[in-house]
Amino acid sequence: MKNWFSDAVIYEIYPQSFYDTNGDGLGDLQGIIQKLDYIADMGYTAIWMNPINSSSFRDAGYDVTDFYSVAERYGTNEDFKKLCEESHKRNIKVFFDLVPGHTSIDHPWFKESGKVEKNQYTNRYIWTNSTFDEGPGIAALGERDNKCLLNFFWSQPALNYGYANPDPNNPWELPVTHPDCVAMKEEVKRIMDFWIGLGADGFRVDMCAHLIKGDPNRVATTAFWLEMREYLDTNYPGTVLIAEWDFPDKSIPAGFDLDFYNHETKAYASLFRHEKGRNTTLTHVGDSYFALEGKGNINEYINQIQADWKVIKGKGHVAMITGNHDMPRLAYMRTPEEIKVAMVFLFSVPGVPIVYYGDEIGMDYILGLPSKEGGYNRTGSRTPMQWNNEKNHGFSASDTPYLPTDNREGAPTVEEQLQDETSILHLVKKLIALRKEIPAFYAESDFHVLLNTYPFVFERSAEGKKYYVAMNPSKYTHMYSLPSISKVIMSQNVDINGTELTMKGVSFLIAEA
Repeated sequence: MKNWFSDAVIYEIYPQSFYDTNGDGLGDLQGIIQKLDYIADMGYTAIWMNPINSSSFRDAGYDVTDFYSVAERYGTNEDFKKLCEESHKRNIKVFFDLVPGHTSIDHPWFKESGKVEKNQYTNRYIWTNSTFDEGPGIAALGERDNKCLLNFFWSQPALNYGYANPDPNNPWELPVTHPDCVAMKEEVKRIMDFWIGLGADGFRVDMCAHLIKGDPNRVATTAFWLEMREYLDTNYPGTVLIAEWDFPDKSIPAGFDLDFYNHETKAYASLFRHEKGRNTTLTHVGDSYFALEGKGNINEYINQIQADWKVIKGKGHVAMITGNHDMPRLAYMRTPEEIKVAMVFLFSVPGVPIVYYGDEIGMDYILGLPSKEGGYNRTGSRTPMQWNNEKNHGFSASDTPYLPTDNREGAPTVEEQLQDETSILHLVKKLIALRKEIPAFYAESDFHVLLNTYPFVFERSAEGKKYYVAMNPSKYTHMYSLPSISKVIMSQNVDINGTELTMKGVSFLIAEA
């Protein structure tokens, strides 16, 4: 039975780089509102914005200073409410980026927590006995001779949800039932209440598997999120929860609707990001399946999705991302034809696609940019959206934009690709439409692998209809014979003789059986 997730396609927007309406060089909420018609015309069913809370911006908004306000540079809470209203008029959901694991060191809670005199925020963070205790952490930056544990960067002290198995020798390891840990959990409910009240349809939850400490099997963490799921289902039925957990077989049973493979997940990295340079963490080095050399292994993905499906099918979904703010762009080191083959894969396998802004036109990763707001080597994937060939590619009228746009000749723009029926943008638009029109390509429809080498061939089926998808991202020609072909829906670089396919280098085919 069709549900919202069946044909959903989510658009990830890095707000400071999307569209600037007031000329200050930074994208803003009014800019997203002004581009909603473009988003709707593409067929996206939801938008997810990276954090828009008030922030110190040492980590691009993931270091929150106020969970109940929009950062001034993006606009106001009323602007967010307006964005939700205008999105809903176009049948687009709005997902808020929730950062429950930590705050900025500039958050008022942390300042109060750093005082010697006990107050309601004393245990809002996790403080060890002494500033000189071993392990990562930061001093109070205040009066206490203690060290506060971190969640990620040095400026992001970890909020205290307790320990699953507290060590009595470490008095700072409070149980999850401690009143101060329960108070933090209730605060998360209030934060969700607030943004749902302004129109949010759901939340992408940052680092959601790491709230409760000392929980290696995530038993207490699962219980935490199941409580949140019950709370949302009771008070706001239909609210979507998207996990940054990277393990759908764990996050979906914990109450999330979606979880995405990313560059830290072998199933995803083996597709696009095994080579040095294509993965900012450099944890995976080898051959991507979607590379011209034709030395990759599609089984890393197949084995993972099939194992996860046994656990999550009928309960939740894998989100297949074109990329995100933490990794080099899909287009990096790839031609437009190569990008198209990758897009066909991402939109035709099981799950819910998430398109990172600009990937729909093949925006490139820009090497060598100075780090911006904690971006480090990720900064090159956060450059402004390229709307046209005017100043700053139409992103901003400012002489000092948030980041420079791609100044190389031939850099893609929305305006040019809208006029080109052979563009990446038009292919993405067709693939989105395909998911809406053909139930076999719904997120949950049946998936059966026919060939797991080069080419990669599989079938999707639903309601008695079957479709074949074949793709050859390598530079070499490969042959394959399909069981039947009644209609070719779209193709690239494929010769068809009856059911015999000659798949030239960098080719794909979608056909009805």
